Amino acid sequence: MPRVKYKSSDIDLMARMMRAEAEGEGQQGMLYVGNVIVNRLVANCVDFRDLRSIEDVIFQIQGGNYSFEAVQKGNLFYQGARAVEKRLAKKNLDYWREHPGKYALWYFNPYAPCPPTWYGQPFAGQFKDHCFYEPAPGTCESVYNG
Repeated sequence: MPRVKYKSSDIDLMARMMRAEAEGEGQQGMLYVGNVIVNRLVANCVDFRDLRSIEDVIFQIQGGNYSFEAVQKGNLFYQGARAVEKRLAKKNLDYWREHPGKYALWYFNPYAPCPPTWYGQPFAGQFKDHCFYEPAPGTCESVYNG
């Protein structure tokens, strides 16, 4: 059973985002970004309440900006998804979860060492240039169950 309900258009959209956000970090890096996308849909807490689809997650606006920088800046996000990214996206949607993105709801590239917290959320781990952050204890139990 998949982690979340999805359509074929969700695979394409998620694949484009994974590539745009982490192509330089290889397939493993793209899988971690995919983990965060699925986790945000599962979470229904903190910054991610009432998201009901992959499209809702990708195009979510917070503080007047899209949650994912690639939506605003275009670049790779607006190019077609390739078969390899579609395969990775489907893998995330169906079952794939690994540390440091296993329960992460946030990631960013600080161009410096990863800080121990990010907006009050604890550091979960790092993969190449991306730092991953899980929800603070007691703030989002659903992400650990989904």
